Amino acid sequence: MFLVFSSFLNRLQPDENTLHKKNFKNYWPNEDFLKKKIVKKTLSRHAPLKEPSRKNGSAQDLKNLLKSGLYLVATPIGNLRDITLRALDVLRDCDLILCEDTRVTRKLLSAFEIRNPLVSFHDYSEDEKCGSILSRLREGAVVALVSDAGMPLISDPGYKLVRACAAEGLFVTSLPGANAPLAALQLSGIPVDAFSFAGFLPSKRAARKESLEKWAAVDSTLIFFESARRLPAMLADLGALMPGRDAAVVREITKMFEETRRGTVAELSVHYQEAGPPKGEVVVVVGPPGADCKKTGEKDMEGRMRVLLRTLKTRDAANVLASETGMPRKEAYDLALMLAKEKE
Repeated sequence: MFLVFSSFLNRLQPDENTLHKKNFKNYWPNEDFLKKKIVKKTLSRHAPLKEPSRKNGSAQDLKNLLKSGLYLVATPIGNLRDITLRALDVLRDCDLILCEDTRVTRKLLSAFEIRNPLVSFHDYSEDEKCGSILSRLREGAVVALVSDAGMPLISDPGYKLVRACAAEGLFVTSLPGANAPLAALQLSGIPVDAFSFAGFLPSKRAARKESLEKWAAVDSTLIFFESARRLPAMLADLGALMPGRDAAVVREITKMFEETRRGTVAELSVHYQEAGPPKGEVVVVVGPPGADCKKTGEKDMEGRMRVLLRTLKTRDAANVLASETGMPRKEAYDLALMLAKEKE
């Protein structure tokens, strides 16, 4: 009787291969299996997170669980351990990985012993390669899209491919993860109820100032990417438009020398003019017009408008002042016209 009962229990306990088949949701591994195959690998400081099925030649079983389509996979922005388990599953078992720079992505994959084929996919090749990628997807391929760091499509190529997939009814899904703009927003201590992401500003000063003039009129927190080398010049231009706004410069997010420097735009501009460009990747967060700006006196309003009129057209200066202080736009425009006539 005991032997019959033991045999019955053994049939209830699935083997490792069964756990990765399509009906795996009906089973749960026992405690010994968890300790031996999953927990040990997950908690190990340096060991890559491998699927246990790989050792038994059942990779195809896991692959069958991935629906054909395009997977937008987030990658770490500085700390390798920010990769998600789901991202590793897809990167290990997809048919193809699209990436900005194959050298950068290969380093990431090597850390986790992933050797799937890579295809470069960037601003200059997106239009050219969309057709062939769509063909692979129609044939049932599983394709992953990654950027060098962070979430794909955020200041990176890919939206055209997503739009083309959607137009053909092909499956597209996102695997969220590390994201520099949102991490910087969290660290800034600036209101997050409404925010706008502007990406990189133009490198040429005239074009950058023109872009900033438009963003200055937006009544929300602003998030910019900027190179460390151009940061002092960018903050100087910001300071001419919105010196009193709260701001933060966040750099090296998730890395050893992560730093968040907070202050007004004017204070940060002075700091980096004196200290020079910082090192590392930089995100600049600028707060919306605050209550203190809206209490600005009449003389201060005129003084600020005079500063704006040195570099901006009348209507643009009025829009910026209205955005900064809460002054009605018509009143700001009338003030700008009056002061502009005084200059003539």
